[in-house]
Amino acid sequence: TLKRMRDYAKVGMTTKELDEYGGQILKEYGAKSAPHETYGFPGWTCISINNEIAHGIPSAQKILKEGDLINIDVSAELDGYWSDNGGSFVLGKDIHNHQPLVDASKQILFKAINNIKGGVKIADIGHIIESEAKKSGFKVIKNLAGHGVGRSLHEEPVNILNYRDKLNRQRFRKNSVVAIETFISTDSTIALELSDNWTLVGNRGGYVAQHEHTIVVTDGKPVILTDSNKIWD
Repeated sequence: TLKRMRDYAKVGMTTKELDEYGGQILKEYGAKSAPHETYGFPGWTCISINNEIAHGIPSAQKILKEGDLINIDVSAELDGYWSDNGGSFVLGKDIHNHQPLVDASKQILFKAINNIKGGVKIADIGHIIESEAKKSGFKVIKNLAGHGVGRSLHEEPVNILNYRDKLNRQRFRKNSVVAIETFISTDSTIALELSDNWTLVGNRGGYVAQHEHTIVVTDGKPVILTDSNKIWD
């Protein structure tokens, strides 16, 4: 669904149209929208544009423009199993120079996931994400995190943060399923909720790119369950 929505997004389209398309794809698979089912979210998918970080509400008033930084986050339930994925991309020509941020987010997620196996400290993966962001000249959003997923949308471990939390002694467990997501930022370090009670924006403005895969933790390379979203292509 995420891949098809990304391919479908066009200049002049509303985020509501894009969301309805995504909702239709989920329906074709017999799947349900996880945020809609779990939290009563007013849309099938979260579509965040430009200064919005996450949980953007699809709207007939929001029209996609050339060079927009768009994030689509799709989480779904099918036959009692839940999964979560997302990705940021630039629509059309990169006239606002968002691509370096998008590329950093993708590459950092790739490095983080490829360092995860049973027994690895969750805080150490946070350290990789933050240090790689700094190397690229970016920051991380500290109050948004990856999480366990499987029989519900959010499970243990609930906070797979984008920085090293020295107090977190939890380790990744072999055969567990987790959603790993980056929140790489130009200026902000904290996400704040707008008055619509959903949309998140940065405390210092700027832009954020997010990429997310659901994976199975193993003794070696993780199994990427959401590989067909092609966010690394």
